[in-house]
Amino acid sequence: MRNKKEQRQTKNPPNPPLQKGGWGDSHSEVKNMPESIRVRKDGEVTQVLLNRPETFNAFDLDMIGSLENCLIHLAADDSVSALVISGEGKTFCAGGDLKWALNFPGGAAAAFHELAARYHQAIMEIRRMRKPVIAAINGIAAGGGFSMALACDFRVMAKSAILRQAYTSNGLCIDGGGTFTLPRLVGLARALEIVAFDKPISSDQALNWGLVTKVVEDGHALEEALKMAHELARNSLHSFGWCKELLTDSFNTAFETHIERERLGLSDCAGHPDGQEGLKAFTEKRKPVFNIK
Repeated sequence: MRNKKEQRQTKNPPNPPLQKGGWGDSHSEVKNMPESIRVRKDGEVTQVLLNRPETFNAFDLDMIGSLENCLIHLAADDSVSALVISGEGKTFCAGGDLKWALNFPGGAAAAFHELAARYHQAIMEIRRMRKPVIAAINGIAAGGGFSMALACDFRVMAKSAILRQAYTSNGLCIDGGGTFTLPRLVGLARALEIVAFDKPISSDQALNWGLVTKVVEDGHALEEALKMAHELARNSLHSFGWCKELLTDSFNTAFETHIERERLGLSDCAGHPDGQEGLKAFTEKRKPVFNIK
């Protein structure tokens, strides 16, 4: 159990050095992680940085396998309350590594078939994780990077950054849940426009269309995303987890089934320590202190 004093001390801790090829002390069970993914603990917030800047953070099997493994462990780690995903260098993520795919022994079709299987598991981990996940879009997010950013719960975008679906211009079909999330964010007509014309989407346009949560000055996307993550980490993760799951499933669940799940969620939250604290704080006219572990 952590007391309130301990919580205040860990609210904005100093940034430790980035961990290469591992997780640091709190994730010592994960061994030999390739340097294509870098992980940094920042109190209750964890940064996951895509680290292939020489390829604009495009992913091959090794990189996406490392990301998948990383997200699986972070989802189960009770010391992690929120995640921020970003890219090293000047790019968020350029999607799949096309040069790697073209040189794949079984050909491009086999390459993308295998790559998408692992990539989609990583996307599912983002969507099913009962914790907030924020994309810090520090530069271009294209192809699979575009879809991955859309899969996150929130997106902070640098002013000069660009979004681009990029698949159709290369004769490919969108993956990574992009055809699911895109029309739900911007509507079907706008989604079809983005798919058909594949024009670069500026930060101002992305904000206007509802593709991103916030636009910040260049060089500050990660900083702002971390600030948002720390704020979210102080809220009730139990409440957030229920709401995220219900919202995600709302498109695929019959109304009667869905409102029954809402009833179960509400009852479960009311009996949880966070719910008890929230109700007590309301009656005492003070701010609640959540997530006491």
